[in-house]
Amino acid sequence: MSTEKLSNPAVVGLAGFGGTTLLLQFHNLGWCGAGPVFWCAVFFGGLAQLVAGLQESKTGNNFGFAVFTTYGAFWLALAGILASAKYGWMDMNATDIGWFLVIFTMLTLMYFVGAMKQNYMLSFTFLTLLAGFICLDISHLGGPAILTKVAAVVLIVCALSSWYMMLHIVFQDLGWNLPMGKPWIK
Repeated sequence: MSTEKLSNPAVVGLAGFGGTTLLLQFHNLGWCGAGPVFWCAVFFGGLAQLVAGLQESKTGNNFGFAVFTTYGAFWLALAGILASAKYGWMDMNATDIGWFLVIFTMLTLMYFVGAMKQNYMLSFTFLTLLAGFICLDISHLGGPAILTKVAAVVLIVCALSSWYMMLHIVFQDLGWNLPMGKPWIK
């Protein structure tokens, strides 16, 4: 049996999720264009999270495997939607994107339940992700457009909390322990 310490793939998954989520919210607030979001969605949010998810599979972490591969696929699909809109490959409207988001809202709700059994920070991250998705769903399915801005603020908090969890893992190896909090459900 090997005693070699392996890297934790969640570091890359959390970094990619947080960074890409943050950049998309900058776009939703009008601070940057779609170009950087597209490329970040393909490589950092998409491919990096897929790789992290596949590596989580090797560690036997089904939660990490499911979460990182799901959101990696989300980012790749979103990049495809952005490219389709830019080049007119397929007709899409806000309602179409709204239903796309609903699928990931439902998955996020399921993951939120699992996160509540793990620790406070993971639960909080999924709660803010769920709240952000719900605001985007309503906005894209005919609700008030201001909900996109509300979602952006909520999802910035989500992105930063995912980076906090990433730092927790990185700093543990340096002997620093950032608190993660107790599970919400025992």
